[in-house]
Amino acid sequence: MSIESWALFGAMVLGLVHLAVASFAFKAQVGNTYTVGARDEDLRPAGVAGRLDRAQRNFLETFAIFAAAVLMLEIFHRTGWWLSEAGAVIYLGGRVLFLPLYATGVRWLRTFSWNIASAGLVMVMAAVVWPA
Repeated sequence: MSIESWALFGAMVLGLVHLAVASFAFKAQVGNTYTVGARDEDLRPAGVAGRLDRAQRNFLETFAIFAAAVLMLEIFHRTGWWLSEAGAVIYLGGRVLFLPLYATGVRWLRTFSWNIASAGLVMVMAAVVWPA
């Protein structure tokens, strides 16, 4: 499996981590009775649970693009180039850092990790079309 595909797999695992921590934080906030019920009251997560929910939504905004770019690299046999490999690792690393930084409310470093991940995503996308 290519480095780009391993990074995609890592991002898939990270997506499950986002889902789990956001879900458990919300359950801790509102209680088990609400989370197993019909949720008619439409309560919103707040505090750390809210930050984890927003971090998950932010992750999902870029994950589909990253997945599509990596799959295009695989389909067109363009993996293994330094640009795509570095970009995939940078994207994943930035996204991994983003979650705890967002959860703890660290402003500037959180934004920096998002910028790093976005730069990695752009590198992967560029590798799809850039002549190697």
